[in-house]
Amino acid sequence: MTLSKLVFRNITRRRGRFVFTLLGITIGIASFVTFLSMGGSLKSEINRESAALGANLIVTPIGSCAYEQVSILTGELLPANITMTDVAKVQAIKGLSAVPVLTEKTAIANKPVSLNGISTAQMKSFKEWQIDRGAYFSGDDEAVAVVGFAAADQFKLQPGSTFVVRGEKLQVKGVLKETGSRDDLTVFIPIPLAQRLFKVGDKVSYLAVKVDDLALTESYIQKIKETVNLGVVSDKQMLKGVLSIVGTVNITLQMIAAVSVLAAAFGIINTMMTATYERKREIGILQALGAKQRTIFTIFLLESGFYGIIGGITGVFVGLFVSVVAAPYITQNAFTSFVKGSGSGALVDLKTVVGSILFSAVVAIVAGVYPAWRAARLSPVEAISYE
Repeated sequence: MTLSKLVFRNITRRRGRFVFTLLGITIGIASFVTFLSMGGSLKSEINRESAALGANLIVTPIGSCAYEQVSILTGELLPANITMTDVAKVQAIKGLSAVPVLTEKTAIANKPVSLNGISTAQMKSFKEWQIDRGAYFSGDDEAVAVVGFAAADQFKLQPGSTFVVRGEKLQVKGVLKETGSRDDLTVFIPIPLAQRLFKVGDKVSYLAVKVDDLALTESYIQKIKETVNLGVVSDKQMLKGVLSIVGTVNITLQMIAAVSVLAAAFGIINTMMTATYERKREIGILQALGAKQRTIFTIFLLESGFYGIIGGITGVFVGLFVSVVAAPYITQNAFTSFVKGSGSGALVDLKTVVGSILFSAVVAIVAGVYPAWRAARLSPVEAISYE
């Protein structure tokens, strides 16, 4: 009998124990991969959204925290605390262009969707939008909507379609071309209409600002602060802050998953120690037939490694499946919006898949070192006389 056949026969001898031990490592790796797959792509997603924002500076109310900066990138609901008077003062500063945005939430067909009140002509120029079908706003006095490409597809909206916002029926005038950003999932209406429907007076949520000379960014920040009593953050500062928060969350999730893998490792140790005691007579026969300590040690180590490889492979597939299935049901907020949305949170590269399987195998092999050592150290007399 070859070594591989012997190893396979030994671990499947007790099928119940084999299944439950395998489930332990599978669940551990599945949770590890799930957290990685749902959080691993956050950095690239955040960078993409930051670039799509198209702003060098973001003007927010004083005291705005990093959570609200995340909300700006994800298009989530923000309080409206900046008056149109302050907007006009910022827009009057030479060398920059500032576009106000009012972020709100509405529902179409009982499903939530982001809604932005915008200065129509300014925003089209600011973000260089193009129309896929229908037409764009002709002015800020229209009571119509332009919807993002993905939102139009999700809610089956075409130019001429209607939907209700706060009790008022709005007609879709046009659909934007796909941008690859959160704009694809957003409904846009003129700021005056949004302010009236959501009863926020003459206020907006934030201002997106482009400067003519990036070398003078700090100077523009100072000018804005001197002109209005508002907070100002550069796109780089906002990106750094958001990535720092999300990075901390991601590391925490991975540590939680690592604990579950560690728990599975103790399950392997328990299984292999039990096997060592149950198979003392078999070990004695192997020694009588000339098997060296190194051979016995290798047999037990291969058995534990087999648990790790098989559990790692099944865990990866289970983890990917869970992440794909779970993502649509995550409660939407400023942080998890990155995981939902484009669906990129449910993707893992080949490097991560291979790394997870290797991690599982290494953990299992390390867990099997002590039981294998104990088995190899049995004396022939002790082993063969065991009943």
